Amino acid sequence: MDLVLRGARVADGTPSPAHRADVGVDGGRIAVVHREGDPGPRPGARRVLEADGLVLAPGFIDMHAHSDLALLRDPAHLAKVAQGVTLEVLGQDGLSYAPVDDRTLARVRQAITGWNGDGSDVEFDWRTVGEYLDRLDRGTAVNAAYLVPHGTVRALVVGWEDRPATDGELEKMRRLVAEGLEQGAMGMSSGLTYTPGMYAPDSELTELCRVVASYGGYHCPHHRSYGAGALEAYAQMVEVARASGCALHLAHATVNFSVNAGRAPELLALLDAALDGGVDLTLDSYPYLPGCTTLAALLPSWAAEGGPDATLARLRDPAACARIRYAMETEGSDGCHGVPVDWDTVEVSGVTDPALAGYVGRTVARSAAERGEEPFAVARRLLLADRLGTTVLQHVGHEENVRAIMRHRAHTGGSDGILVGGRPHPRAWGAFPHYLGRYVRELGVLPLEECVAHLTGRPAARLRLPDRGLVREGYHADLVLFDPETVAAGATFDAPRTPPLGIPHVLVGGRFAVEDGRRTGVLAGRSVRRGG
Repeated sequence: MDLVLRGARVADGTPSPAHRADVGVDGGRIAVVHREGDPGPRPGARRVLEADGLVLAPGFIDMHAHSDLALLRDPAHLAKVAQGVTLEVLGQDGLSYAPVDDRTLARVRQAITGWNGDGSDVEFDWRTVGEYLDRLDRGTAVNAAYLVPHGTVRALVVGWEDRPATDGELEKMRRLVAEGLEQGAMGMSSGLTYTPGMYAPDSELTELCRVVASYGGYHCPHHRSYGAGALEAYAQMVEVARASGCALHLAHATVNFSVNAGRAPELLALLDAALDGGVDLTLDSYPYLPGCTTLAALLPSWAAEGGPDATLARLRDPAACARIRYAMETEGSDGCHGVPVDWDTVEVSGVTDPALAGYVGRTVARSAAERGEEPFAVARRLLLADRLGTTVLQHVGHEENVRAIMRHRAHTGGSDGILVGGRPHPRAWGAFPHYLGRYVRELGVLPLEECVAHLTGRPAARLRLPDRGLVREGYHADLVLFDPETVAAGATFDAPRTPPLGIPHVLVGGRFAVEDGRRTGVLAGRSVRRGG
């Protein structure tokens, strides 16, 4: 065999108690799992790595990643592979870069510059989902799966207008979703507080989810509210799943803002009722309190109609700008989940224009106080000068909600990590070791084996991957070795791009992507497509 990982404590991707074993790897697959006490000699190999004191687990699966361009810009991808992530799911929140035509691509690039950068350093030599996946197959540090982004499909067919699709347009969207699934996408995402996805009625989503269901995929919505209407929004997505027969995976499932403090049990009761009623349902969450989005996402939906250029024109118009301010600060805009913006909770984490770097790391309220201005004036200046590219952290989470949700039987892990900006959210570099260090070792919220199952076997089952997510013979040798006594997120809000501690080895396809804590340069990751 190529390699034996000897004497590790194996957490195999299920909640079963960990066991000591020698795990042999050959040809990119797990060839043997020889448990302590099994009859016969211990396996040998051309290389033996003594793993006593380390936990061996399947590679972590990031169910909500925003690495769509990062993997192409820097295939070494230290941010994720150093955490032990060996598979990411891209195409999230209804907006990504395939399927597109030239015009739609230009608008999408502008709309989500805050998520992924403007892409000026990437060659966009694809237009279809299959072509994008082919591009990933040139080699990356980690494997990647893709969801057809509903908002991008709607932009391609309907545009950025706030109106229902015609019957003909809906049929075109059905065909595009089907083509994406046939080309390897795992399902469909939607972004229902982002334009243009927020303009789609539930009936449109239901029709498209019927297509997704016919291919065995799943729907992953960023639903219509995580704030004042959160529970109603979750219930809407459950109804879409029930009506369409489509599996449902709830993206970054949180209940944020002061209106939802302590309300996680209500959400979990709703989800339990759906599961008991036959809905195929999972969810993901990140183990932090603040959220992360673009500053432009907080605008009311009507202000974003027509696309980014139309939004900027409204921000320049005094009358329209006054309406925007009233919607954001008094009414509670749908872009801010029906909750009036508290500028003390909105921290600028990244800008695309270097001249605006002085705002990074400060809340909008603090920058306004320092300049003797009102917060909305600062926000407006940033939106205009940065052409909607500003990213922000929203400090609106609640610890009791975070812990309750991560214990749920349908829970999986996702970073929701934005990798661009001066001070991005530390979850992009630290989500998975933070689960293991803080919530397993320090707080005991989850047993170690249960947490590993949330990050490996359970997401692999959602993706319907028959040979990933477990330490089993014949499975892909995507593996991580970590020290349960020291594993921790190195990333902090002050130093968000710091690699984690206590993860010395990561294998992708049986090859060391990280060895002795150092990135090797191996690019064994490829696209992982529906149906193999």
